[in-house]
Amino acid sequence: MEKYDLCVIGGGPAGYAAAMRAIDFGKKVILIEKNKLGGAGIYDGALASKTMWELSKRYRDVYDELGEQRADRNLYITFDEVKDTINQATFERKFQLSCHLRIIHAETKLITYEKGIASFVTDKEIKISKPNGKEEIIYAENTIIAAGSRPRTIPGIEVDEKVIMTSDGIMHMEDFPESLVIVGAGVIGCEFATMFSNFGKTKVYLIDKADRILPGEDEDISKIVSKNLIKQGVTIHGKSKLIRLEKKDGKVEYEIENDKGEREIIHVEKALLSIGRVPNVEDLNIENAGVKMSKRGVHIGDIDTQTNVPHIYAVGDISGRIALVNVGEREARHAVVRMFADFPVKPINYDNVSWIMFLKPVVAAVGENEVSLQKKGIPYRVARVDYSTIARAIAMRKTQGFFKILVTDDDDMRILGMRAVGEHSSAAIQSVALLIYMQKGVNELAHMIHPHPSIVEGMQECARMLLGKSIYKSAVFRDKLKCYRYDGKGGFHHLNKIEENKVLFEKVKKEFHINKED
Repeated sequence: MEKYDLCVIGGGPAGYAAAMRAIDFGKKVILIEKNKLGGAGIYDGALASKTMWELSKRYRDVYDELGEQRADRNLYITFDEVKDTINQATFERKFQLSCHLRIIHAETKLITYEKGIASFVTDKEIKISKPNGKEEIIYAENTIIAAGSRPRTIPGIEVDEKVIMTSDGIMHMEDFPESLVIVGAGVIGCEFATMFSNFGKTKVYLIDKADRILPGEDEDISKIVSKNLIKQGVTIHGKSKLIRLEKKDGKVEYEIENDKGEREIIHVEKALLSIGRVPNVEDLNIENAGVKMSKRGVHIGDIDTQTNVPHIYAVGDISGRIALVNVGEREARHAVVRMFADFPVKPINYDNVSWIMFLKPVVAAVGENEVSLQKKGIPYRVARVDYSTIARAIAMRKTQGFFKILVTDDDDMRILGMRAVGEHSSAAIQSVALLIYMQKGVNELAHMIHPHPSIVEGMQECARMLLGKSIYKSAVFRDKLKCYRYDGKGGFHHLNKIEENKVLFEKVKKEFHINKED
């Protein structure tokens, strides 16, 4: 029986990161992957969908620049061309990972890669069921479970990945569908609604059972994304319950019921289920290792990434925590360090996790938002600066969006979170993520000298507003600049002497004959 210092189950982003970090410690590693090296991080997941989004965004930008009449005459793209672009991107990334793995193996002899299904025999013995039908049992002193997740389905709805699909099938269609219903109005559902409506070849329906789309985000973000989806022809079934969805004559028939009890039957060509993901635990025989499960996935105890069995760790989607590539990779590297380092290891700080929502406009996020803080009853202060007041956004002619920074409701004004919505927003969040990690306040952000003209100047103006020394005063541009506090009990209170400045604003407006939009 071959013996290893570490067995990594799953060759996705988290598993691959774990294996490579163990190499740094000179450990003998076996990496076992069921399907494709790179996992959902490459195939039918983050890389593939974001490649499609980038292409759809460029297409829509050109379409909007040309105008509808000229665009219809001069722009044409096929779904085969979209798939070719996606395939090129996934091949490039797969080629990098494969070549890197082979070279590391050749140079160090520390890593072994096996394709097959891994399952526990005991807590330190793992069986590999290989594609050729052969089986092998290996011994590992330590194990990291990074088996990932798969799209969630709905009981009673038959998914064939051709007519009724999940994210595993949606990018393998033969052509743009004439019509598509998306079940689930969370981030992934809204991203696919954005992509297909960007191309303008598919009538998209989005079923939203909550009061609004993106229910986990603040209402101002939901509104701006909804407005753009509707503008691009998306029908949002608000406050609607899916009664049934089924194939009929090679297409889809679905029935919904709104909050008034009214029902409607609609026929479309394709359907996409986008209602979250479930961890891949079925093949693991995890009970043989004595590892406990939670309702969400593999149970993580008081110590981050470690299960109840001290030498077995779980990272990434398998734990049911935060299903993000960057989180999975961070957890994986952290688990390896905890296993093998000869120095104290600090717990992972999840307070400054950042992510991007590929919508129209792009939404970049880090830390808390108003929804999460209000649910916890935590008082906070917030400043919001509209893109239309930022010089770079004006120069780009891309003034739809805003920055919003949330801080503690005290003199320290420690940063709790930020949302950036609009062009270049994804480039703005890391400095705030660092400040959250360092538990710093807005003073540091306000006193930095940001490049000009740049979008990130909007962050600095948010900080200045909270400190009461912004260049533009919130009472003058009341619809574009907002600064207020939440008392933790449902009450909102304006900051920065709003009432006094209102008098001045009305006087100026009267003198120069301007209106609110001016």
